[in-house]
Amino acid sequence: MGLSSISAGACLLPSPKRASCANYARCVNQILQGLSNMQLWLRIPLLKTDEDSVDVDSDDLRDSWELWNSFRLICEHHSQLSLALDILSTLPSVNSIGRWFGEPVRVAIVHTDSFLTNARGYPCLSKSHQKLITGFFNHSVQMVLSGKPLHNIPAESTGSAANHIDKNVNNVERHPLRSYLDYVGYLYQRMEPLSEQERIELGYRDFLQAPLQPLMDNLEAQTYETFEKDSVKYIQYQRAICKALLDRVPDGKESAITTVLMVVGAGRGPLVRAALQAAEETGRKLKVYAVEKNPNAVVTLHSLIKLEGWENVVTIVSCDMRLWNAPEKADILVSELLGSFGDNELSPECLDGAQRFLKQDGISIPSSYTSFIQPITASKLYNDVKSHKDLIHFETAYVVKLHSVAKLAPSQAVFTFNHPDYSTKKSNQRYKKLHFVIPCDTGSAIVHGFAGYFDATLYKDVHLGIEPSMSTPNMFSWFAIFFPLRQPICVQPGSPLEVHFWRCCGSTKVWYEWCVTSPRPSPIHNSNGRSYWVGL
Repeated sequence: MGLSSISAGACLLPSPKRASCANYARCVNQILQGLSNMQLWLRIPLLKTDEDSVDVDSDDLRDSWELWNSFRLICEHHSQLSLALDILSTLPSVNSIGRWFGEPVRVAIVHTDSFLTNARGYPCLSKSHQKLITGFFNHSVQMVLSGKPLHNIPAESTGSAANHIDKNVNNVERHPLRSYLDYVGYLYQRMEPLSEQERIELGYRDFLQAPLQPLMDNLEAQTYETFEKDSVKYIQYQRAICKALLDRVPDGKESAITTVLMVVGAGRGPLVRAALQAAEETGRKLKVYAVEKNPNAVVTLHSLIKLEGWENVVTIVSCDMRLWNAPEKADILVSELLGSFGDNELSPECLDGAQRFLKQDGISIPSSYTSFIQPITASKLYNDVKSHKDLIHFETAYVVKLHSVAKLAPSQAVFTFNHPDYSTKKSNQRYKKLHFVIPCDTGSAIVHGFAGYFDATLYKDVHLGIEPSMSTPNMFSWFAIFFPLRQPICVQPGSPLEVHFWRCCGSTKVWYEWCVTSPRPSPIHNSNGRSYWVGL
């Protein structure tokens, strides 16, 4: 009977006996070609020894990730080939373990000899094991206990493994591994519950979305509604506008000076509201122009202004900001045209067009923004792109709520834009070469693509962004962006990863191109914007 005729959800495959596993992988690959829904879980020990702790002439396996990587490359990253990780008594470094969170780990097999003994004689786990198990819970990895019971549970026990598990019913024989299971259950129970926002985002985790085209397309009401719920973003904008108003109008002149503020890309009015609340907070007088090209949003704007009684303060302009002739110059220009990669929704081009109606000493909010990238292992994202079986999807940047990924090195800055920009030889084309060094204790790693982020300075010290090391807490308007590689690239310890990114501008579109040149060259992705672009 073939595997495909069995109705099991998965089949556990034994671990390869040695690093050279081509014959074994070929047999598995043949089976994969005929499988419909069943997963094959390859059993791999979680093992990585330090280079200097193994005899140079030894054939011992140093890094089990290498074993897995060799196997899955032979099987061409097949989406039905997944991992069962054996958790042993000693664990590799945090960086080494981190690689596995970008891989398709379906089950963790925790061996009884991995457990320590607490003061009461019950099994428990080291802090590093606890952190690993909790990480697996966060990634919906199943837990399996394996091995013989190695702890002599005190006979007087009718309770928990550490005074925290429900009491068992009297006279019911305990399973010999029950105390181990209780402890793992305890680790699960003490995890922090997901926040409301995290629960909302669950359905978006590792799901590829096409980026918005706000210039070519008018946004839908549901999109506006989602963004408008992000109170943190608008609090930051309000803080920035407050500071700008205080700088613009000194104390004692509040009643004499009216600040002209233009919201370019007003949507359904959240920035208008933030500006008026900032005026109220600072006691400054304001005249607001709300410029919006989407006729559906303009209808909502009119209703809002009537409802709030803002008719004497707010003027609605139904027009593309690049085409509008303003009746007067603005003191403050406010926009929220930022995409996940900062400039990928054409904020530079839009604000260049709007800059002509900003006073020479006027303030732009945001005043600058920078994009960032970092190399990631993202097996699921790569397989999702590969499933389309065409070039276009490998040359498209996607918006993704990253979850099952391994971030292999800290992110680095790519492109920066400043506003207003009065330089005479201004160009929005950009090029950047970046060198990433993956920490030596990580071991080898595979790069499926690059995660992209942004950080924006709204005004002075008020910023917002999604770059992981300085992201704005509790803000959900932006997910990261993902630039895939057509062929994943394996990077050895200590070998630098050299990456090139271009921002290209044509008469009707803006696009990105990217490639890797070290440790081996990749093709230029998205040459001439043939697969993915943002329309002007």
